[in-house]
Amino acid sequence: MLKKERYQLLIKYFTENFPVAETELNYSNPYELLVAVILSAQCTDKRINQVTPALFKRFPDAASLSKGEFEEVFQYIRSVSYPNNKAKHLIGMAKMLEQDFNSEVPSTIEELQKMPGVGRKTANVIVSVIYNQPAMAVDTHVFRVSHRIGLVAKSATTPLAVEKELIRHIPEELVPVAHHWLILHGRYICVARSPKCAECKLTHLCKFTKRVFPKSRL
Repeated sequence: MLKKERYQLLIKYFTENFPVAETELNYSNPYELLVAVILSAQCTDKRINQVTPALFKRFPDAASLSKGEFEEVFQYIRSVSYPNNKAKHLIGMAKMLEQDFNSEVPSTIEELQKMPGVGRKTANVIVSVIYNQPAMAVDTHVFRVSHRIGLVAKSATTPLAVEKELIRHIPEELVPVAHHWLILHGRYICVARSPKCAECKLTHLCKFTKRVFPKSRL
């Protein structure tokens, strides 16, 4: 199967079955999403959604968070991964939002990456979800699914390489939703250990399935 055909079949399946796919992080404005995505690094969305309600009640905006004390912010997020670093990042991010961006979450990847705790993946999520830009955030799920299905070459060994290849093959208008298609597929079906191939509807185009179950009719 040619790569072009593989992408066409993938897009056909998801547009027909999951035309709407969104982040599972709970938020009500760009500031809250930025905080949630920073916290979600190497942590589950479920855990972040348990932590953020109290955090947002105490620090409802960048102005309040920028004045927060490390010890207090830490207490609100102590159950997430790397709480020490993330507490520092959140306060630093809020101060920069206040001082450099007039409390407005930037709409460009370059500006977002200037803030503490914001790498390319986080920046891509923000511009995609908030500003509907054709940005592809590559987390562990997207990286794994892209390689298993065969959407990217084996030589795409970095998140940036995967991002660039996906962007080249997915229509620009579909990139924001495709980001969520791949994440959710990796989170619930194409899981890291024991992928649920028997439940998967993409086995007809998946290189991993054909390699692991060469004679199967999955």
